[in-house]
Amino acid sequence: MAVIITDICISCDACLDECPTESIVDNDENPTGEDIYYVNPETCTECIGDNDEPACAEACPTEGCIQWDTRDGATNPVREDKTAGEPVVED
Repeated sequence: MAVIITDICISCDACLDECPTESIVDNDENPTGEDIYYVNPETCTECIGDNDEPACAEACPTEGCIQWDTRDGATNPVREDKTAGEPVVED
């Protein structure tokens, strides 16, 4: 599993510098062509070993924007008891 940035992203850049694996790209570099930021599921580690929670979600000011994801290619560590589509951080 990895995380995914949803279409409620406001493109504020808060997550970009927080990612320890540089897995996040802005909307100009999004390989899907969508006008939102993108997390590469092949390199996202969910910040396991770096932070208690994914740093991007902690930095994001938009509640529910960053969710758990199960896209193909998300082969890195998986935090237990997480469900795809649920927000990573809930206020």
